[in-house]
Amino acid sequence: MELLENIQEIVAVALMVGGVAFMLIGSIGINKLPDFYTRCHAAGKVDTLGIMLLLMGMMVHEGFTLNSAKLLLIIAFVVVTSPVATHALSRRAFLAGLKPWLKATRDKDAR
Repeated sequence: MELLENIQEIVAVALMVGGVAFMLIGSIGINKLPDFYTRCHAAGKVDTLGIMLLLMGMMVHEGFTLNSAKLLLIIAFVVVTSPVATHALSRRAFLAGLKPWLKATRDKDAR
């Protein structure tokens, strides 16, 4: 049983580290992106997948318990509400007149 517990811990830590890394890289990207819409898109993707990986890691760590079922409900809630909130925020900004960034970037401009 000790081997299975070790494997369970390794998988749980890998999922949690992956979630944290994904959110960290995404937050750096949010700071680098040029306008509201691209930042909003990145934030919507980052928080959904990052939180999902973190909570899945917690589920694996916890095992098959009532807490895992609660974590699964939280994952379902985040998967549904985060994209809807991101879309609503972006749509409201567009209707308010915020224009998207349309400048095309070339390789020589990026340097």
